[in-house]
Amino acid sequence: MRLVVASGKGGTGKTLVAANLAAVISLEREVVLADCDVEEPNLHLFFPAGEKTLPVMTDVPVFDSSRCTHCGKCADFCQYGAIVVLKERFMFFPEMCHGCGGCELVCPEGAIILQKRPLGHVAFSRPRPGVILISGVMNEREVMSPHVIRETLNYTSGHPVVICDAPPGTACPLVETLEGADACIFVTEPTPFGRHDLALAAGVAEVLGVPAGVVINRSMGEDEIILDFCRSRNLPVFMTIPFDRGIAETANGGQLVTDGMPELSAQFKELFGKVCYLAGVK
Repeated sequence: MRLVVASGKGGTGKTLVAANLAAVISLEREVVLADCDVEEPNLHLFFPAGEKTLPVMTDVPVFDSSRCTHCGKCADFCQYGAIVVLKERFMFFPEMCHGCGGCELVCPEGAIILQKRPLGHVAFSRPRPGVILISGVMNEREVMSPHVIRETLNYTSGHPVVICDAPPGTACPLVETLEGADACIFVTEPTPFGRHDLALAAGVAEVLGVPAGVVINRSMGEDEIILDFCRSRNLPVFMTIPFDRGIAETANGGQLVTDGMPELSAQFKELFGKVCYLAGVK
Protein backbone atom coordinates (compact mmCIF):
# COMPACT_ATOMS: atom_id res chain seq x y z
CA MET A 1 0.00 0.00 0.00
CA ARG A 2 1.25 3.46 -0.89
CA LEU A 3 -0.19 6.19 1.30
CA VAL A 4 0.37 9.89 0.58
CA VAL A 5 0.26 12.53 3.32
CA ALA A 6 -0.45 15.87 1.67
CA SER A 7 -1.74 19.39 2.27
CA GLY A 8 -3.04 22.25 0.21
CA LYS A 9 -0.38 24.55 1.64
CA GLY A 10 2.77 24.38 3.70
CA GLY A 11 2.92 24.55 7.48
CA THR A 12 -0.15 22.48 8.32
CA GLY A 13 1.72 19.66 10.07
CA LYS A 14 1.94 17.28 7.14
CA THR A 15 5.45 16.10 7.98
CA LEU A 16 4.52 15.68 11.65
CA VAL A 17 1.71 13.32 10.65
CA ALA A 18 3.83 11.36 8.15
CA ALA A 19 6.74 10.93 10.55
CA ASN A 20 4.70 9.85 13.55
CA LEU A 21 2.48 7.56 11.52
CA ALA A 22 5.54 5.79 10.15
CA ALA A 23 7.04 5.48 13.63
CA VAL A 24 3.89 3.84 15.00
CA ILE A 25 3.56 1.46 12.05
CA SER A 26 7.22 0.45 12.41
CA LEU A 27 6.51 -1.06 15.83
CA GLU A 28 4.61 -3.88 14.10
CA ARG A 29 5.94 -4.01 10.51
CA GLU A 30 8.56 -2.50 8.28
CA VAL A 31 7.59 0.77 6.62
CA VAL A 32 9.24 2.86 3.93
CA LEU A 33 8.99 6.59 4.54
CA ALA A 34 9.54 8.57 1.33
CA ASP A 35 10.21 12.31 1.54
CA CYS A 36 8.84 13.62 -1.76
CA ASP A 37 8.98 17.26 -0.67
CA VAL A 38 12.22 17.43 -2.64
CA GLU A 39 12.63 21.21 -2.53
CA GLU A 40 12.55 21.28 1.29
CA PRO A 41 12.91 17.69 2.58
CA ASN A 42 12.93 17.59 6.38
CA LEU A 43 11.92 14.10 7.52
CA HIS A 44 15.59 13.47 8.27
CA LEU A 45 15.25 15.95 11.14
CA PHE A 46 12.90 13.48 12.87
CA PHE A 47 14.99 10.47 11.80
CA PRO A 48 18.69 11.44 11.91
CA ALA A 49 21.04 8.72 10.65
CA GLY A 50 23.94 8.13 8.33
CA GLU A 51 22.93 8.19 4.67
CA LYS A 52 23.92 6.71 1.37
CA THR A 53 23.06 8.68 -1.76
CA LEU A 54 22.49 8.07 -5.46
CA PRO A 55 22.34 10.86 -8.06
CA VAL A 56 19.23 11.82 -9.99
CA MET A 57 20.04 12.61 -13.61
CA THR A 58 18.08 13.89 -16.58
CA ASP A 59 18.76 14.04 -20.32
CA VAL A 60 19.59 17.38 -21.91
CA PRO A 61 20.54 18.11 -25.53
CA VAL A 62 24.04 19.00 -26.66
CA PHE A 63 24.20 20.92 -29.94
CA ASP A 64 26.82 20.50 -32.66
CA SER A 65 27.00 24.01 -34.08
CA SER A 66 29.01 22.81 -37.09
CA ARG A 67 26.06 20.70 -38.27
CA CYS A 68 23.19 22.97 -37.20
CA THR A 69 21.45 24.79 -40.06
CA HIS A 70 19.19 26.85 -37.73
CA CYS A 71 16.08 25.31 -39.26
CA GLY A 72 14.25 25.75 -35.95
CA LYS A 73 12.56 22.34 -35.88
CA CYS A 74 13.93 21.59 -32.43
CA ALA A 75 12.56 24.87 -31.05
CA ASP A 76 9.19 24.27 -32.73
CA PHE A 77 8.98 20.85 -31.09
CA CYS A 78 9.94 22.01 -27.57
CA GLN A 79 6.75 22.97 -25.71
CA TYR A 80 8.65 24.38 -22.75
CA GLY A 81 10.66 27.15 -24.41
CA ALA A 82 14.00 25.55 -23.57
CA ILE A 83 15.33 26.10 -27.12
CA VAL A 84 15.34 29.36 -29.06
CA VAL A 85 16.69 29.37 -32.62
CA LEU A 86 17.58 32.70 -34.24
CA LYS A 87 18.86 33.45 -37.72
CA GLU A 88 22.52 32.84 -36.97
CA ARG A 89 22.58 31.27 -33.51
CA PHE A 90 20.57 29.30 -31.00
CA MET A 91 20.07 29.48 -27.24
CA PHE A 92 19.39 26.63 -24.81
CA PHE A 93 18.03 26.98 -21.26
CA PRO A 94 18.76 23.69 -19.44
CA GLU A 95 16.64 24.52 -16.38
CA MET A 96 13.54 24.59 -18.60
CA CYS A 97 14.30 21.30 -20.37
CA HIS A 98 12.07 18.34 -19.44
CA GLY A 99 14.45 15.78 -20.89
CA CYS A 100 11.98 14.27 -23.35
CA GLY A 101 14.57 13.89 -26.12
CA GLY A 102 12.20 15.04 -28.85
CA CYS A 103 14.61 17.66 -30.14
CA GLU A 104 17.13 14.94 -30.96
CA LEU A 105 14.50 12.98 -32.87
CA VAL A 106 13.29 15.87 -35.03
CA CYS A 107 16.67 17.36 -35.92
CA PRO A 108 17.17 16.58 -39.65
CA GLU A 109 20.93 17.19 -39.50
CA GLY A 110 21.74 14.96 -36.54
CA ALA A 111 23.15 18.01 -34.77
CA ILE A 112 21.70 17.11 -31.36
CA ILE A 113 22.70 14.35 -28.97
CA LEU A 114 21.62 13.81 -25.36
CA GLN A 115 23.81 13.82 -22.31
CA LYS A 116 23.14 13.45 -18.59
CA ARG A 117 22.79 16.40 -16.23
CA PRO A 118 22.38 16.10 -12.43
CA LEU A 119 19.16 17.37 -10.87
CA GLY A 120 19.63 16.17 -7.31
CA HIS A 121 20.02 12.95 -5.36
CA VAL A 122 18.12 10.36 -3.37
CA ALA A 123 19.31 9.60 0.18
CA PHE A 124 18.77 6.25 1.93
CA SER A 125 18.96 5.49 5.64
CA ARG A 126 17.66 3.13 8.35
CA PRO A 127 17.22 5.51 11.28
CA ARG A 128 15.39 3.10 13.61
CA PRO A 129 14.22 -0.52 13.54
CA GLY A 130 11.41 -0.99 11.03
CA VAL A 131 11.88 2.36 9.25
CA ILE A 132 13.54 2.85 5.87
CA LEU A 133 13.85 6.54 5.01
CA ILE A 134 14.18 7.49 1.33
CA SER A 135 14.55 11.23 0.74
CA GLY A 136 14.55 13.04 -2.58
CA VAL A 137 16.70 16.16 -2.62
CA MET A 138 16.68 18.61 -5.53
CA ASN A 139 19.74 20.71 -6.27
CA GLU A 140 19.56 24.45 -5.70
CA ARG A 141 18.28 26.52 -8.62
CA GLU A 142 16.64 23.49 -10.23
CA VAL A 143 12.92 23.58 -10.98
CA MET A 144 12.10 20.11 -12.35
CA SER A 145 11.06 18.55 -9.06
CA PRO A 146 8.80 15.88 -10.66
CA HIS A 147 11.92 14.15 -12.03
CA VAL A 148 13.41 13.85 -8.53
CA ILE A 149 10.06 12.78 -7.05
CA ARG A 150 9.63 10.11 -9.71
CA GLU A 151 13.09 8.71 -9.01
CA THR A 152 12.42 8.74 -5.27
CA LEU A 153 9.19 6.80 -5.73
CA ASN A 154 10.91 4.29 -8.01
CA TYR A 155 13.09 3.22 -5.08
CA THR A 156 10.00 2.47 -2.97
CA SER A 157 8.64 -0.01 -5.50
CA GLY A 158 7.88 -3.46 -4.11
CA HIS A 159 7.67 -2.49 -0.44
CA PRO A 160 4.36 -3.51 1.18
CA VAL A 161 3.86 -0.28 3.18
CA VAL A 162 5.03 3.09 1.83
CA ILE A 163 4.19 6.48 3.33
CA CYS A 164 4.97 9.50 1.14
CA ASP A 165 5.37 12.99 2.56
CA ALA A 166 4.10 14.99 -0.43
CA PRO A 167 5.11 18.50 -1.49
CA PRO A 168 2.65 21.19 -0.34
CA GLY A 169 0.26 22.79 -2.78
CA THR A 170 -1.67 21.40 -5.73
CA ALA A 171 0.74 21.72 -8.67
CA CYS A 172 2.72 19.13 -10.65
CA PRO A 173 4.85 17.93 -7.68
CA LEU A 174 1.71 16.87 -5.78
CA VAL A 175 0.25 15.21 -8.87
CA GLU A 176 3.49 13.26 -9.41
CA THR A 177 3.43 12.05 -5.80
CA LEU A 178 -0.28 11.31 -5.62
CA GLU A 179 -0.84 9.56 -8.94
CA GLY A 180 -1.25 5.81 -8.47
CA ALA A 181 -1.44 5.99 -4.66
CA ASP A 182 -3.84 3.77 -2.74
CA ALA A 183 -5.03 6.49 -0.36
CA CYS A 184 -4.30 10.04 0.77
CA ILE A 185 -4.43 11.88 4.07
CA PHE A 186 -4.89 15.63 3.81
CA VAL A 187 -3.61 17.56 6.84
CA THR A 188 -5.34 20.87 7.36
CA GLU A 189 -6.04 23.59 9.90
CA PRO A 190 -9.51 24.80 10.98
CA THR A 191 -9.17 28.21 9.34
CA PRO A 192 -10.60 29.84 6.20
CA PHE A 193 -7.21 29.47 4.49
CA GLY A 194 -7.06 25.84 5.54
CA ARG A 195 -10.50 25.16 4.10
CA HIS A 196 -9.69 26.92 0.83
CA ASP A 197 -6.48 25.01 0.24
CA LEU A 198 -8.03 21.72 1.38
CA ALA A 199 -10.73 22.17 -1.26
CA LEU A 200 -8.11 22.59 -3.98
CA ALA A 201 -6.06 19.60 -2.85
CA ALA A 202 -9.12 17.38 -2.44
CA GLY A 203 -10.07 18.24 -5.99
CA VAL A 204 -6.72 16.92 -7.24
CA ALA A 205 -7.23 13.60 -5.42
CA GLU A 206 -10.75 13.34 -6.81
CA VAL A 207 -9.56 13.87 -10.38
CA LEU A 208 -6.82 11.25 -9.92
CA GLY A 209 -9.26 8.79 -8.36
CA VAL A 210 -7.37 8.50 -5.06
CA PRO A 211 -9.58 7.99 -1.97
CA ALA A 212 -8.83 10.57 0.71
CA GLY A 213 -9.52 11.50 4.30
CA VAL A 214 -8.59 14.40 6.55
CA VAL A 215 -6.56 15.04 9.69
CA ILE A 216 -7.34 18.33 11.43
CA ASN A 217 -4.25 19.79 13.11
CA ARG A 218 -4.01 22.56 15.72
CA SER A 219 -7.63 22.16 16.71
CA MET A 220 -9.04 24.39 19.44
CA GLY A 221 -12.38 22.60 19.41
CA GLU A 222 -13.96 24.90 16.84
CA ASP A 223 -13.56 22.88 13.65
CA GLU A 224 -16.93 23.39 11.95
CA ILE A 225 -15.40 25.21 8.97
CA ILE A 226 -13.53 21.99 8.09
CA LEU A 227 -16.18 19.54 9.29
CA ASP A 228 -18.86 21.20 7.15
CA PHE A 229 -16.64 21.05 4.10
CA CYS A 230 -15.76 17.40 4.69
CA ARG A 231 -19.44 16.49 5.04
CA SER A 232 -20.24 18.29 1.79
CA ARG A 233 -17.48 16.37 -0.05
CA ASN A 234 -17.98 13.04 1.72
CA LEU A 235 -14.45 13.17 3.14
CA PRO A 236 -13.96 11.23 6.39
CA VAL A 237 -12.19 13.04 9.22
CA PHE A 238 -9.74 10.46 10.55
CA MET A 239 -8.13 12.30 13.43
CA THR A 240 -7.98 15.62 15.27
CA ILE A 241 -4.72 16.86 16.78
CA PRO A 242 -5.18 19.54 19.45
CA PHE A 243 -3.50 22.93 19.48
CA ASP A 244 -1.10 22.01 22.27
CA ARG A 245 2.13 23.63 23.41
CA GLY A 246 3.68 20.29 24.33
CA ILE A 247 3.09 18.89 20.85
CA ALA A 248 4.51 22.02 19.24
CA GLU A 249 7.63 22.04 21.40
CA THR A 250 8.26 18.34 20.83
CA ALA A 251 7.87 18.59 17.06
CA ASN A 252 9.89 21.81 16.78
CA GLY A 253 12.68 20.07 18.67
CA GLY A 254 12.83 17.35 16.02
CA GLN A 255 11.27 14.72 18.28
CA LEU A 256 8.39 12.36 17.54
CA VAL A 257 5.33 13.10 19.68
CA THR A 258 4.35 9.43 19.61
CA ASP A 259 7.55 8.51 21.47
CA GLY A 260 6.54 10.40 24.58
CA MET A 261 2.74 10.70 24.36
CA PRO A 262 1.08 7.27 24.53
CA GLU A 263 -2.39 8.69 23.86
CA LEU A 264 -1.22 10.15 20.56
CA SER A 265 0.55 6.92 19.67
CA ALA A 266 -2.76 5.06 20.05
CA GLN A 267 -4.52 7.63 17.86
CA PHE A 268 -1.94 7.28 15.10
CA LYS A 269 -2.34 3.52 15.25
CA GLU A 270 -6.08 3.97 14.79
CA LEU A 271 -5.38 6.39 11.94
CA PHE A 272 -3.47 3.72 10.07
CA GLY A 273 -6.33 1.27 10.50
CA LYS A 274 -8.81 3.79 9.11
CA VAL A 275 -6.61 4.51 6.09
CA CYS A 276 -6.20 0.80 5.37
CA TYR A 277 -9.97 0.42 5.43
CA LEU A 278 -10.35 3.40 3.08
CA ALA A 279 -7.83 1.89 0.68
CA GLY A 280 -9.39 -1.56 0.88
CA VAL A 281 -6.21 -3.06 2.34
CA LYS A 282 -6.21 -5.54 5.21
